Amino acid sequence: MEREAYVIEMRNITKEFGIFKANDNINLKVRRGEIHALLGENGAGKSTLMNILSGLLEPTSGEILINGDPVSISSPTVANNIGIGMVHQHFMLVDAFTVAENIVLGSEPIHRGQLDYKKAILEIKEISKKYGLDVDPEAKVIDISVGMQQRVEILKTLYRGADILIFDEPTAVLTPSEIDELITIMQELVKEGKSIILITHKLDEIRKSANRCTVIRRGKSIDTVDVAGVSSQELADLMVGRKVSFTTEKEPANPKEVVLSIENLVVKESRGLDAVKGLSLEVHAGEVVGIAGIDGNGQSELLQALTGLTKVESGSIKLNGEDIANRCPRNITERGVGHVPEDRHKYGLILPMTLAENMALQTYYKEPCSRIGILNYDYMNSHAVSLIEEFDVRTVNETVPASALSGGNQQKAIIAREIDRNPELLIVANPTRGLDVGAIEYIHKRLIDQRNLNKAVLVVSFELDEILNVSDRIAVIHDGKIAGIVTSESTTEQELGLLMAGSSLEKAQKELLDNTKVEQE
Repeated sequence: MEREAYVIEMRNITKEFGIFKANDNINLKVRRGEIHALLGENGAGKSTLMNILSGLLEPTSGEILINGDPVSISSPTVANNIGIGMVHQHFMLVDAFTVAENIVLGSEPIHRGQLDYKKAILEIKEISKKYGLDVDPEAKVIDISVGMQQRVEILKTLYRGADILIFDEPTAVLTPSEIDELITIMQELVKEGKSIILITHKLDEIRKSANRCTVIRRGKSIDTVDVAGVSSQELADLMVGRKVSFTTEKEPANPKEVVLSIENLVVKESRGLDAVKGLSLEVHAGEVVGIAGIDGNGQSELLQALTGLTKVESGSIKLNGEDIANRCPRNITERGVGHVPEDRHKYGLILPMTLAENMALQTYYKEPCSRIGILNYDYMNSHAVSLIEEFDVRTVNETVPASALSGGNQQKAIIAREIDRNPELLIVANPTRGLDVGAIEYIHKRLIDQRNLNKAVLVVSFELDEILNVSDRIAVIHDGKIAGIVTSESTTEQELGLLMAGSSLEKAQKELLDNTKVEQE
C-alpha cells in the first residue's frame, strides 16, 4: 500500500529556549487541499511551531518535509520561496500605502528600473478574481475595514505564490459577518489546491471550517482527529486535558448597595462628537452587570470615562456616593476601582518590562513594593510568583518581559493584578478575547467569585455567549445610550440582537412575541 503523501510533515520538532521547551517532540502532518486546525491552550506552543514553519525560528531538533522532500527553512524568504505564507494576527500593513503597494511590497514588478504600478494592479485583480477576494487595489489601507485589511494580507501571500497558508488567530478582530466571509474564502482557497493551517481557540470555527485538527498541549502533540467525527466538548477536553464546562455555575445574585452610579453621562470621541449621550446605569455590590452592544456604540468612551482616561463633558460618575468624574486614573484606582482594559498592549501592560514589574504597576509606589522611593524587587518577584501560580499564567519565570507571553497569558496577568488589589468595582473589557476554553472557564469563575465576595463587576464584551454566561443583569448599549436592561435568565440572543440594533425593549419584546405566534400558527 502506497504511503499517504503530505504537503507538510513536521517530524519530532523540538524548540528550546534555555531550559524551557516550547515545542517538545511535536508531529504535524497536513494534506494537500485541506484546512488543518491547530488547537491548543494559550502558551501551548502553536505559534512557536508555526514560526518554525514560516522561517522566523529554527528548531532545536527535528525535521520538516514539504511534498516529501526534507527542507531547511532558515528564514521567511526561504519559506516564501518554497510556497509558505503566513497571515499574521496583527496585520503587517503600511497605512499610508495603497492596497496594491502593500501587496507587492518587497516583490515589486519592475520595468526600466521603476515600479510597474499598472502591471501590479492587473496581477492583483487577476488573483482577486480567481480566489474571490474582492479588493480595491487603489484604496489606501487606512481607509478600508479590518476585514478588508485581512484580505490584503491573504493576497500578499498569494501574490508571492504561496501554496501553504498559515492563518494565525485570523478571526480575533473580525465581526461575525466578516468571520463567515473568511471561512468562505478559506474554503475557496482549498478548492483551488491550497493547503491551510488554521491557528485558533474558537471551537465553533474549527467545526465550521476545518477538515482535521491537531491538538497541542503544553508543547506536545496530543492527537490528530477528523473534525466531523468529534464534538466541541471532546476537542475542548483534549486541549485542556480534563473535562471543561462551557457554562459557569453560579447561585442567583444577591445585590446589595449601589457601588457605581452613572447619571446622564456625556463623553466625546476623538473627533469631538458625542459618543456617550446621556447614559445612566447603576451597578450594585454582589452583581455582574454586562454591557452588550455592537462595537462603536460608545463602549470604549464609557470605559475610558469611568477609569479617568478621557474627559467627561457632563453628567456624574459616583463610586460609593462620591463623584469621581474627571479624576486622574491613579486617584480612581486608589478609591477601589480595578480595570482590565480592552487594549491590553496600550493600556494594560508595559511590554518591555518584566512580568513581575507589570504585576506591580498599580502598587509599586507604596509598601511593601517600595519604601522611601526604593523598589523592593525581592517582594515584587515573590508576589508575582504567587499570582502566576494562582492564576495559571504560563511563563518561563517572573522576570521575562511581558512581550514574551502569549496574548492569553498577558490577559491572565492583568486580571491577576487587578483582582489581587481586591477592588470594590471591577471593570472588565472583553475579558476572554484571545483565550482558550480552559482559560475562559477559569476567568469567568474568577469574575463570579468577585461577585460572591460582594464586589460590583461591570463587564463589557462583544461575545453574547460570554455576556449571557457571566452577567446577572445585561444593559444593552446603542448609539451611546442604554437601550434596555434585562436579566440573563429571562432574555435571549434574539432579544439582545434587536436591542443592539436600536429597538426599544417594548418593541423588541413585541416583535419576538409576534414571531412566536406566527411560528405556532
